Amino acid sequence: MTGETAPVGSFKPNAFGLHDMIGNAFEWVEDCVHGNYDGAPTDGSAWIEGGNCTYRMDRGGSWNFPPDRVRSAFRDSSPTGQRIDNLGFRVGRTLIAP
Repeated sequence: MTGETAPVGSFKPNAFGLHDMIGNAFEWVEDCVHGNYDGAPTDGSAWIEGGNCTYRMDRGGSWNFPPDRVRSAFRDSSPTGQRIDNLGFRVGRTLIAP
């Protein structure tokens, strides 16, 4: 563990060419908190129906977590509106071919 986040692109990209997908900062996602995956969308869309939507899911672990929790399958949650030094988000968009 280090004492802080690293600048974007400090490490090699993954096989898809994406940088910093796990371990630098948790990624805050749109999904509401649910106790399990029963009823989760199967098309990759955000799970915003039901559950506790005053909290959102965090994915991927961060710089201040032990290595066994720094993986894409690791989940945590944070209340909406809270600022945390190990939490960020990734902006994504859908590209439409011409």
